[in-house]
Amino acid sequence: MNTGQEAVEHRKPPAKAIAAAVAGNALEFYDFIIYSFFSVYIAKSFFPNDDKFISLLTAVAVYGVGFFTRPLGGLLIGTYADKKGRRAAMILTVTLITIGTLGLAATPSYESIGVAAPIIVLLARLVQGLALGGEVGPASSMLIESAPPNQRAFYASWQMASQGIAVAVGGVVGYVVSATLSSEQLASWGWRIPFLVSLALIPIAVYIRRALPETLEEPAYHSDSQIIKLIFTRYRKEVILGILALMSTAITAQVGNYMTTFAINTLELNPAVSQISTVLGGIMMFLFSLLAGFLADKYGRKSIMLWPRVALMLLIVPMFYMLVKTESVAMLLLVTMTVTLLTGMSGASSLVAIPEMMPIALRATGVSLIYAIGVTLFGGTAQFVLTWLIEHFGAVSPAYYVVVTSVFSIIAMLMMPETRHVNVKD
Repeated sequence: MNTGQEAVEHRKPPAKAIAAAVAGNALEFYDFIIYSFFSVYIAKSFFPNDDKFISLLTAVAVYGVGFFTRPLGGLLIGTYADKKGRRAAMILTVTLITIGTLGLAATPSYESIGVAAPIIVLLARLVQGLALGGEVGPASSMLIESAPPNQRAFYASWQMASQGIAVAVGGVVGYVVSATLSSEQLASWGWRIPFLVSLALIPIAVYIRRALPETLEEPAYHSDSQIIKLIFTRYRKEVILGILALMSTAITAQVGNYMTTFAINTLELNPAVSQISTVLGGIMMFLFSLLAGFLADKYGRKSIMLWPRVALMLLIVPMFYMLVKTESVAMLLLVTMTVTLLTGMSGASSLVAIPEMMPIALRATGVSLIYAIGVTLFGGTAQFVLTWLIEHFGAVSPAYYVVVTSVFSIIAMLMMPETRHVNVKD
């Protein structure tokens, strides 16, 4: 039941909650995905091989490894957020991402220190994955719990929108670096610049998060094992449906992130031009995630989850055929924008409905695990799978991968309850 005090708070929406989620979440996702944008050059620095394909495949495999500590991060940081509060957990995740980013930015090349270089990069990716695994649950919980009841979806949509900001800013930085430096300079040291940029901004995110109000008034459980047992017994169905609903979002988000590598390696377009597609894709994800939040508040979560996913499933194969046939910059931009805007709409709505399916006492852990497991199983393997599919089945094969996985997500979305009118304080 809402109290009079809560009503007063809701008349003045806590902008700090959105600012904290955006500042930290965008930086963390920026650090994580910037690796993807520069994987071609990272491969040359840390994973040299006479076979260009093997070198790139190794680099994207290490990119994927960062996903495999996400469930552990979701488990450890999610339970920490449900016991100690959302604010403490969100400060912890920013600290961990700083450590991981510093490891990537400061590690000398394979040529300088030998096998130690790829080992350090691998460890840095694991720490980054740990941080991101624990980020989404506490941040989503805080956004939903601090929002006015009729604006929960819009508040929560900033979670996905901030990922769009990360992609767009990463694309801008990538474009400037790619346009300014030669290929030799990029391969030697230029790819490190985007990581150094984020390190300079992280103290701002820490400052904002330290000033956050806490939305978990009183923890209901103080035992990790009790929290985890309840999630996987009483809320097992919600966990399975949430993971399947996020399957296609995780894969198509990685398809959008992969478009720069695809444009450079498969279409052989100019690296600087290819980065423009990333910028536009990030802008589309930002704008349409917020639009999805607005519409989900007005019409409900399920329809806004479902129809963008259906549209993408129907459009992606013909779009990829046209892209491969024309090899044009215009088509590259159209495909990237379409994939990211529809992914943003469906994903933003999912990240509203999933937290609303969980009770407040278990929400941070439940959402963290659902997101981390879904993104690990499907997003973590996506870049490796995409690289392998293109090499063996041609440039259009990623589109068919999206179609197949979308079928499973659509079934899960249809089975999920409508959560527009639930009381998230219970």
